[in-house]
Amino acid sequence: MKVRLSDFSECWAQMFHDESQFLKTIFGDEIIIFEHFGSTSVKGMMAKPVIDMMCIVKDIEKIDSFNEKMDFLGYDVAGELGIPGRRLFRKGGEDRTHHIHFYQQNNPHIERHLIFRDYLRTYPQEAAKYSDFKKQLARQFDDTREYSMAKKHFVKEMEQKALLWFQKSQQK
Repeated sequence: MKVRLSDFSECWAQMFHDESQFLKTIFGDEIIIFEHFGSTSVKGMMAKPVIDMMCIVKDIEKIDSFNEKMDFLGYDVAGELGIPGRRLFRKGGEDRTHHIHFYQQNNPHIERHLIFRDYLRTYPQEAAKYSDFKKQLARQFDDTREYSMAKKHFVKEMEQKALLWFQKSQQK
């Protein structure tokens, strides 16, 4: 898929909200809470215009029983896709609009994603640095797979800074 990088859009929060409301009609009481994370959740950040949603659920195994319905509704059912304990659904085909990540409560990936999001929201200069790096990569790579691989190391380093920031904030 071709890399599509966009300036921040206020409509991303509404897209998250609308999808959350729709997913509630499908998954009902299985969902504890929805979280908007990733670059589209950070004001001012450049992002691929794909809303990353986290659905925290009581029992991840029960989510598999919705695969057929989600497929029927046009979602790509991707399973764990490299992250144990996650269930991923993608919406929009080649013009993807949403990545919907399901995690069972207490999965360690939940905290990691939310700390990184909160760090970028707290430090706009770090978000700007990340946006600049993304622009540079988008000029180098056309394919999202290559683009994502190229930013992996940068993101890991930034996540480590975010985790240190979080740990220090907990010590106060």
